[in-house]
Amino acid sequence: MTRILTRSDLEAVLDPAACLAALAEGFRSADTWSASGRRVRADLPFPGTATALIPGLLPGADSYTVKVNAKFPGARPALRGVICLHDGRDGEILALLDSATVTAWRTGLAAALGTHALAAADPEGEAVLGVVGAGAQAELMVRGLRGLRTFRDLVVHDTDPARSAAFAARHGGRTVGSAAEVAAAADVLLLATWSREPLLHLADTRPGQHLTSLGADEPGKQELSADLLAASLLVVDDRGLAAAAGALAAAGLPASAAAATLGEVLRGEHPGRPGGAALTVYAPVGLPWQDLALARLAHRRAGGRGIGARIDLLS
Repeated sequence: MTRILTRSDLEAVLDPAACLAALAEGFRSADTWSASGRRVRADLPFPGTATALIPGLLPGADSYTVKVNAKFPGARPALRGVICLHDGRDGEILALLDSATVTAWRTGLAAALGTHALAAADPEGEAVLGVVGAGAQAELMVRGLRGLRTFRDLVVHDTDPARSAAFAARHGGRTVGSAAEVAAAADVLLLATWSREPLLHLADTRPGQHLTSLGADEPGKQELSADLLAASLLVVDDRGLAAAAGALAAAGLPASAAAATLGEVLRGEHPGRPGGAALTVYAPVGLPWQDLALARLAHRRAGGRGIGARIDLLS
């Protein structure tokens, strides 16, 4: 039997703390294994793209995921699709999960992990958090990051002023008129946009800041300029993907421009931030195993609570 988990089902069974723990465990183990996932992207004769992430695998997991997405920037939500959770023993489809929800949670919370690992220590909670792009991924980034550290203030910018104002109201912040104004006010910046040209350059930043950029997750998308990336201590989730289709590719930089992967930082193989005055950047692409980490958690919890319709796809 296959369990169907909708957005409301997933929001009923997932919580940021458990997801952060699952993702942290995954980062510490996933890139030490020889099995790697693939991202397949195709342009469409419509205003969007089709993307598949196959397979989502983790050491020791007895299941895997296949994700198919439609990405239409002008739609709300902009991402629609499904994640299939398969039994690794016989291929049975254990669950079909709403991809938009899982993707927002795993992307936003993985970004929160990377941000917390690289941003300057702030035990007094005096730093200002900045957000550029007030969508679903930013929502989860802020929720997850506030579970890891505190901030004195929040500043937000989005190309949709109403969405920016609503985001600021939900999270107790204020709006500003541009990405550069966010950078001028904030110590820690989160960017999650559809931009195809740099929103920030090195001249917009200052020593000691940290920036997390989620927008460069496929060819042609870029949030941070080449001079900014080259001047920073840059951490990615996968060097090859970042150089082929992520922030490095967009800026024309080689895989060697990345100082480390987040897995290396979390395992203690790289020290991360070299000092309080450094400029650090986390620029992930998003990896298939992250879908598996949250899909397994959601499936296990939904089964225990009897949440989600069950159907026999073979009947």
